[in-house]
Amino acid sequence: MTDVTILPTPRSWPAILLPGKDAADPTDLEAAMAAGAFAGLRLALRDLGATGTTAAIGASGLRGRGGAGFSSADKWRAASATPASSRVVVANGYGADPSSATDRVLMERNPYAIIEGLAIAAFAIGADEAIIAVRADAGATIRILKTAVGAAQDAGFVGLDAFGPGHHLDLSVRTVQGAYLLGEETILLKALEGKRGQPEQRPPHPATRGLRGLPTVVHNVQTLATIPWIVVNGPEAFARIGAAECPGTILVQVRGPEASGVAEIPLGTSLRDVAALAGTPTGARKLKAVLVGGPSGGILPPDALDVPYTFAALRAAGAHIGSGSVIVADDRACIVDLARVLTRYCADEACGKTIPCRIGTRRLSEIGDRLAAGTSRAGDLDLLTDLAADIVGSALCDHERLTTLPLVSGMRYFRAELDEHLERGSCPAGVCHPIAMAASATH
Repeated sequence: MTDVTILPTPRSWPAILLPGKDAADPTDLEAAMAAGAFAGLRLALRDLGATGTTAAIGASGLRGRGGAGFSSADKWRAASATPASSRVVVANGYGADPSSATDRVLMERNPYAIIEGLAIAAFAIGADEAIIAVRADAGATIRILKTAVGAAQDAGFVGLDAFGPGHHLDLSVRTVQGAYLLGEETILLKALEGKRGQPEQRPPHPATRGLRGLPTVVHNVQTLATIPWIVVNGPEAFARIGAAECPGTILVQVRGPEASGVAEIPLGTSLRDVAALAGTPTGARKLKAVLVGGPSGGILPPDALDVPYTFAALRAAGAHIGSGSVIVADDRACIVDLARVLTRYCADEACGKTIPCRIGTRRLSEIGDRLAAGTSRAGDLDLLTDLAADIVGSALCDHERLTTLPLVSGMRYFRAELDEHLERGSCPAGVCHPIAMAASATH
């Protein structure tokens, strides 16, 4: 299993996704059932029916945990209402962000919750095929998922006649490999079809025309693992957890000066409390910034730490939930250098299908490089602002749009540091070279 620390959280925070105590063997179906696994599927099949199950998910307010925060029930309704000979549910467990292991931890520690969530979603939309997509190099994760799927099939929860005579569910674990942008659902579906990983114009959305042209519901594995809890405990109980506009819990990967690991937090928790799970700088070191959302995330100042960890609040602050990564940086970090590295990574990972993707993100990266190297041109910051706006306004997918965040948020909150690089040719943190170190730089 992945060697990732599960960070302790306050007892008042509910645990939906991660068991309170790690199972000796996460693929032990009997132990999982003793803890409540597949009770939600039985309830959906026996009492709620497809329409009632969708209504329960809608009443709960469940939103996708993959970063976009789209209503889960709306996807189900769109797929159900689309005439088709077959429908598909896909669990996105690719986990493209190298700074976050949240999805992998969930798949390895609680695989049956994902399998049960897939089965419930498939039953609700009338799907006969379900896929768990996972990185081809995640060997331990693949072994655990395949073992768990085999056990669930032997027990009759998936497979032939899983939802009654003649109602089958073919569930498979599929490995895919590609770039960071496989987190985007249309790109993931292309990879599953063996095609080049590039986004598609939307609409049509995958819920109406997805894998092989079939209505396809794509959910992050965290979204799916939440569904059984809602069915068993009721939508009202779920809606009381976390923030009113996006209830429930979510996994975060937090890195700080004292610890690094994964934690399950209620949505709506302040960013300050999230960062504190891994400690904040003390003594001679000062908290300088928090990177929220992974490589395409926003760089927020200490003044923004009271922002609630929700989709809308983070977007308004210039960040996003993204992969669930939260990284705490002290005063030794250079914002210009950090934004430059992140922008370069995102530009390198871009597929290049559109001009904003192929050229715009590369020009953004070059502006960051010039700022860090002390070779900026007159008007570079104005060019950065205009170029970022053009990319956001004309991009085909969120990867292009979000690539602008590191530099734009850096300029929004740390303009003085950018001006130091641009106008005085100095780096207050003493990181950027060949810029001369500022006299006040400390290590």
